[in-house]
Amino acid sequence: MGTGKRTETGTGGGTAKAASGSARRGAGTAGRARTREGLPERRSELPGPAKRPLPAGLPREWYESHNRRLKAMRLAVALLDTGVYHPANASNRRIRTTAERIGIRPPSDTTCRMVRSLIHYDD
Repeated sequence: MGTGKRTETGTGGGTAKAASGSARRGAGTAGRARTREGLPERRSELPGPAKRPLPAGLPREWYESHNRRLKAMRLAVALLDTGVYHPANASNRRIRTTAERIGIRPPSDTTCRMVRSLIHYDD
């Protein structure tokens, strides 16, 4: 194999060095779906909003409620930092504005109720 030519194998790369260097043909393209022309395949339709896989162990509902509680806690802390100390002052609009300000998605009505319960003021 001292001629400088590359031998093809079934894996897309050879073991001999090319004349210009030791770069393997097809490096960095492993794992991508390819068409016959060698171009990445394109999908004609965009996939719908699929649910992402969650860690194994607990039901999906537990993870959803856990993430809701974490989001409510972040919002409650942000509201307390801005001087909202009473649930009556924490309207859905104010909570959603705070969410936008700190860079998280607007919360649902259920999450807004949870935020108000977290900043419960006991006289």
